[in-house]
Amino acid sequence: MDTKINAAPTIYAVEYKPRQLTDIDYDDSVHDPVDAKEVYELVRNINDPEHPYTLEQLNITHLDRIFVDDSENYILVQFAPTIPHCSAASLIGLCIRVRLLRCLPERFKVDIKVVPGSHQSEASVNKQLNDKERVAAALENVHLLEVIDQCLSTASMDDL
Repeated sequence: MDTKINAAPTIYAVEYKPRQLTDIDYDDSVHDPVDAKEVYELVRNINDPEHPYTLEQLNITHLDRIFVDDSENYILVQFAPTIPHCSAASLIGLCIRVRLLRCLPERFKVDIKVVPGSHQSEASVNKQLNDKERVAAALENVHLLEVIDQCLSTASMDDL
C-alpha cells in the first residue's frame, strides 16, 4: 500500500522563464559569477520524492528564497515543505544539496534550510542538512542515493 503524507498537494503554475545561455556561459576560461537565478535553475526541476511534480511546481523552491554572495563564495537555499510535518523534508534538502555539490564549483559554502516556520522540526532538519558528517553518511547509503538520483534524473539536462 502506497500511502502519501500529503496525498493532494497544491500544484502551482510555473512562471519562471530560464535565462538564455550564451557562448560565455560555456567558456571555462571566463570567470562566470554565480547568481540566484543560476542556482534556482539547478534546483527548480528536481522531482519531489513523493509526487510526480517538481519542487518548483509544488512551490517548495522559489527564486526569492535563494541568496548568493559570489564574492564570499556563499549560497543559502531555503525551501518550504508542502506540509509542516513533511517526512520527506530532509530528503528534499539532501536532493538540493547533492544537485549543488555536483553542479557548482567547490569554492562555495552552501547552506540548505527550511523556510522559518514551515516545518515542525525545522531546527532538526536544518542541523541534519548542514552537518557534513551526517550528509556524508547519508550519501553512503546506497538505497538513499538511488532515491536521490531518481529525484535528480527528472531534471532536464538543458537546465544543467
